[in-house]
Amino acid sequence: MAASLSAPPALPRASPAAARVRTAGAVRVRTAAAALGGGYGGGMEQFHREDPRSPVSVENPENPVMSNIGKSTNILWHNCPVGQSDRQKLLGQKGCVVWITGLSGSGKSTLACALSRELHCRGHLTYVLDGDNLRHGLNRDLSFKAEDRAENIRRVGEVAKLFADAGIICIASLISPYRRDRDACRALLPDSKFIEVFMDLPLKICEARDPKGLYKLARTGKIKGFTGIDDPYEPPVNGEIVIKMKDGECPSPKAMAKQVLCYLEENGYLHA
Repeated sequence: MAASLSAPPALPRASPAAARVRTAGAVRVRTAAAALGGGYGGGMEQFHREDPRSPVSVENPENPVMSNIGKSTNILWHNCPVGQSDRQKLLGQKGCVVWITGLSGSGKSTLACALSRELHCRGHLTYVLDGDNLRHGLNRDLSFKAEDRAENIRRVGEVAKLFADAGIICIASLISPYRRDRDACRALLPDSKFIEVFMDLPLKICEARDPKGLYKLARTGKIKGFTGIDDPYEPPVNGEIVIKMKDGECPSPKAMAKQVLCYLEENGYLHA
């Protein structure tokens, strides 16, 4: 004979007073999560209206407008209650990008390291984005063709922008030969936070140094499209800082770093 199945006992119905207590508690939880920007689906919306890039409508913030950017579809910009000014106060400095450009062998990496060391010794947080280092990872899939060079600079510009937004003094050291690509990176950073440093040293000096032996390879045709030999370099038109030879001598790393440091100090980047 088949066993009889008995229905589970009915749960006791909550009293109206208990229901009101649970409802009030849930409202408090949702409100706290929204204030912290937590995971209750829209907790960050209140912060969208602070950013001009926000697709959230001020008139109807409960209905955010999704965006299509490049090949990305249905994306939404989310702001955080901790902003750049908060991070800058914490670090006691202003985030910016020091973009060092020039021919191979002009001393870009030397200046980047010297500047980073000087700032570090003064208690400032920096990070160096070196062109060769980035091609070991982030940009390892890119060649030195014109289109890949443009993508190389675009990626570095976007990363540098994030460092600056974090309140860090980002030092980018790349040949970055094309003016339009450098200008595109400048456009990513408002309020004069892009500081272009041009290593204005003659080709003959850079070629005499030839620290990587690349000029020799380019002269013999073993490297094609090498900047300064068979590919152009477009110097900055209105760069903030120019590093030049003085009395026929190249400035020392410390002297170059001091020149950039003075600019940062005079323009308030070393204070929150």
